[in-house]
Amino acid sequence: MYFDRRQLSDDELVHLFRHLLWPRMIEEKMLVLLRQNKISKWFSGIGQEAIAVGATRALEADEWILPLHRNLGVFTARDMPLHRLFAQWKGLPQGYSKGRERSFHFGSQEHHIFGMISHLGSQLSVADGIALAQKLSRSGKATLVFSGEGGTSEGEFHEALNVASVWDLPVIFLIENNGYAISTPVQEQYRCRNLADRAIGYGMQGFTIDGNNVLEVYHAVREARRYCVSENKPVLIECLTFRMRGHEEASGTRYVPPELMEAWKKKDPVEQFTHYLIRENILSLDDIQAIRQEFQQQIENELRLVQSYHQPAPDVQTELSDVYAPEPPMPVAIGGTASEKKFIEAIHEALELAMEEHSELILMGQDIAEYGGVFKVTEGLWEKFGKERVRNTPLCESAIVGVALGLSVMGHKAVVEMQYADFVSCAFHQIVNNLAKIYYRWGQNANVVIRMPTGAGLSGGPFHSQSNEAWFFHVPGLKIVYPATPEDAKGLLIAAIEDPNPVLYFEHKALYRRVSGPVPEGYYAIPIGEARVVAEGEACTVVAYGAAVHWALEYAAQHPEIDMEIVDLRSLLPLDMATIERSVKKTGKLLIYHEDTLTGGIGAEIAARVTEHCFSYLDAPVMRCGSLDTPVPFSSALEKQFLANSRFEAILRKLLAY
Repeated sequence: MYFDRRQLSDDELVHLFRHLLWPRMIEEKMLVLLRQNKISKWFSGIGQEAIAVGATRALEADEWILPLHRNLGVFTARDMPLHRLFAQWKGLPQGYSKGRERSFHFGSQEHHIFGMISHLGSQLSVADGIALAQKLSRSGKATLVFSGEGGTSEGEFHEALNVASVWDLPVIFLIENNGYAISTPVQEQYRCRNLADRAIGYGMQGFTIDGNNVLEVYHAVREARRYCVSENKPVLIECLTFRMRGHEEASGTRYVPPELMEAWKKKDPVEQFTHYLIRENILSLDDIQAIRQEFQQQIENELRLVQSYHQPAPDVQTELSDVYAPEPPMPVAIGGTASEKKFIEAIHEALELAMEEHSELILMGQDIAEYGGVFKVTEGLWEKFGKERVRNTPLCESAIVGVALGLSVMGHKAVVEMQYADFVSCAFHQIVNNLAKIYYRWGQNANVVIRMPTGAGLSGGPFHSQSNEAWFFHVPGLKIVYPATPEDAKGLLIAAIEDPNPVLYFEHKALYRRVSGPVPEGYYAIPIGEARVVAEGEACTVVAYGAAVHWALEYAAQHPEIDMEIVDLRSLLPLDMATIERSVKKTGKLLIYHEDTLTGGIGAEIAARVTEHCFSYLDAPVMRCGSLDTPVPFSSALEKQFLANSRFEAILRKLLAY
């Protein structure tokens, strides 16, 4: 193997060698521990160390890297303490994720490493977000993100590359092409000659290198970094290498032809670089042996330290309290001044005030800049705050949510507009797997708000009318708000932006211009997780949210003889059960009213909890009123039949008569 040292000194080459040998020796020890049943699983990067080490050493120490589970060399090259890594791999609380994550599924702000998840491709768009923050701050930094060759088949790969190219982001996309995605060989994975050729379609530079040559990797990433920073453009690098062991150790390598394994053994990156340093008289055999002995002693010392750690008894309250990042103090309304505003005007005002309050806040979505969004919620914000902060996005919901997470890593706030709530299904993975779990996994906040224009009543048909809040209600780590009044629309949106946790903000399209009300002046927040009794009564409790609150109030106004209490949930997650239970204990009867389809809706959870905790106070079975269990139909007659309010009176009368 030919090594081109260029301007690297002997000391720099030795330093690089030490970084290359260190993860190899750690891995060899890990395989021993695995056979001794002292760790449960291991994903080996043996034979691929040159990529992780060369790429990491080519970057500056404060430039972010988003690695995968074969990139031990990234973590060790960033000088992460080995005893903490051992604790991580053994599931101990002294690791980086308090025992909540496996192997390399964790990150560290201190070391500028973002923790991977198992869903391949999901890190690529997060890298875009980090790079966007770097570009906006003019920091002169680049971001490096890893992908395997299998991950290039994921839609997120293509979305992320497209966004990086369109927005001219300083991202290095590095593909480790190691021949197999578990057991699927490359010829069954893609048809292009080189994966680097995919760069052409996205208008970016791309090239293929020998991933087993640590100097070639180092120089290539160094040059790519220089280009990214100077030109503010992305680069795609394909590193050819081979996975010498199974996908994970239990998998084995029986599917690999023996001659292929033998060919790649001759290209071992550690052995090849060792031979080079000896050949060039930079290190002797004695020098190398001394380094090995030093490393072996250090590994044993670090392991002994970990053996002194103990595993405390699990604590339920600790686990629950770490699902959400702590909330900062929220702004409150000052004075009693209020003005009449439409629902949509209240949302617009909240966004405008938040943009003034937080210079680091970025708005993103399809057509939200000059066009003002399809519902004109963001109209005029582009002119006031500029296109760097009010950003039109390509049509790629998943990548943009990933970008929002990347911005959050860099201290930004982000509000993403889904053009319609229906389209959030395209970003489902990023929301439920990346955003929702990241604080619990390794303490990284996700200061992201996703605005969700939702609901039926406008003849939008099956794909522009869905109420899909229940999709996310089951996901720990998310917050869900659903205002019904202009005052709440403004206050809850500001609260969502202030909150360091991911918040889904549902805004009913039918309320935009049909509902008006007094909205306090200034920058104020309404606490997330607090319901409100909007009408006092004794005969029964009606719990509702969104448009159903107005349906209930309209019905109550038309039937003053029915003394019903109406509770507006305002927030769905966390759910204010205390307010619901107080009302039920007062009235003895409960009807849960929502526009969402009946089966599996949020009403079912409320009914279960009330039955469990308030059974002795109930004078009738808990009843629910939801929309038909069908897709939302287009025709106005069918849609009217579909909606829950067409059945409300019959169910209410049944409850009262029980």
